[in-house]
Amino acid sequence: MYGALWRVLPGPWWVRVFILLVLIAAVLYGLLFYAFPWVSEFVNPQEVTVE
Repeated sequence: MYGALWRVLPGPWWVRVFILLVLIAAVLYGLLFYAFPWVSEFVNPQEVTVE
């Protein structure tokens, strides 16, 4: 899968690396600010104390 993604991206290797870093940053941003808060509404962690 990663090889296919690498072949699909345009430009020389340094442009591909930059595009991949931007894509990773966008995915992480989406997860942190949209997906995880949405999921946290459905997950109710119990209060657990370790003695």
